[in-house]
Amino acid sequence: MKTTSITHRLADLGGAKWDLHTAARDRSDRGEDIVEMTIGEPDVALPEPLARAATRAIEAGRTQYSNGRGENGLRDALAESYSARRGRCFERDNVLCFPGTQTALYAVMQGVAETGDEVLVGDPLYATYEGVIRATGAGMVPVPLRAEHGFRMQADDIAQRITERTRAILLNTPHNPTGAILRPAELEAIAEIALKHDLWLISDEVYEDLVFEGNSFTSPLTLEQIADRTIAVSSISKSHAAPGMRSGWAIGPRGFMDALLPVSETMLFGNQPFIADVTEEAVRAGSTVADGMRQRFAKRAQYLADRLEAETVLRVHRPEAGMFALVDVSPLGMDCDAFAWALLENAGVAVMPGSSFGAHLQNWVRLALTVEDAAMTKAVDRISEFARSVAVAAQ
Repeated sequence: MKTTSITHRLADLGGAKWDLHTAARDRSDRGEDIVEMTIGEPDVALPEPLARAATRAIEAGRTQYSNGRGENGLRDALAESYSARRGRCFERDNVLCFPGTQTALYAVMQGVAETGDEVLVGDPLYATYEGVIRATGAGMVPVPLRAEHGFRMQADDIAQRITERTRAILLNTPHNPTGAILRPAELEAIAEIALKHDLWLISDEVYEDLVFEGNSFTSPLTLEQIADRTIAVSSISKSHAAPGMRSGWAIGPRGFMDALLPVSETMLFGNQPFIADVTEEAVRAGSTVADGMRQRFAKRAQYLADRLEAETVLRVHRPEAGMFALVDVSPLGMDCDAFAWALLENAGVAVMPGSSFGAHLQNWVRLALTVEDAAMTKAVDRISEFARSVAVAAQ
């Protein structure tokens, strides 16, 4: 059986990264007491006003085709929101709508890179980034995100990896899996490199509304000097607890969006009108659940760090935003995979090994902060006991 080159390029990028999550879910389905801290899904249901908006839109017949760019009402709402939040003027033609951030990023990448090109991306990285890059035929060039820099991308590390084939820098701020937020000065330095080498800046900003107290977020869209080569992608999946709605967008230069439109139309020809109506309401009204999630996730991250660092030799990287925390397991003499699988087997806690997020988290595991407080307490009890038992056995 013959298949195309894209299937070969993506052959090793499928669901294997989620094997531990799948194994944990299977055990839970069989009735085992498993605390799942693997995937990042909001800890609240879709807000009732958005559920009602979806019902109203369906009942009103908003189930027909959209236009290829997405519904005008939603694009207007996004343009107005971004104009207010970024301090620049955006119009509806700066926006294309997609079913989720993932689809938006896939389409954008198709518009900036192709076979023989290179795209720089921070490592650790969200698990699907390598796939969306390699799907274009381009190569992914990892830029190390170092713990000593708070896992924030540094301009010097970017500069060392630029070649004549480099076409784009993919940013994720706030960052998954580390929870790091790029500082304005760091963004300025990255922008200077992009300008110098005629590169695109692509910014995944899906965790923008989950920034913890005491921290602040800056988007590269605010940088006027690089406005003609910056594209941001986002969605309502995290901010409005609506991952199943699959409603996202890309926003950037009008010329780029015009050029990308045929790609979008070839893929899906606009998002669903009734979901666009829900998204428009979400964007215009703001989130009723983001503030609560921010507070709960920050509190759980602090609780995790306080207990594990007091009771064990494990070290916790305190996130600045998002839904996850990282735990350094190297003091136990274990790598991430050995620790994660042993923790599941012996303590009934499922966490993601850092190897699922690139080459630079071999000593770390990622824990979702989205479990209820009682489950968080149970998980930390079990992790602490497990870590102490491993340390004692090693003596």
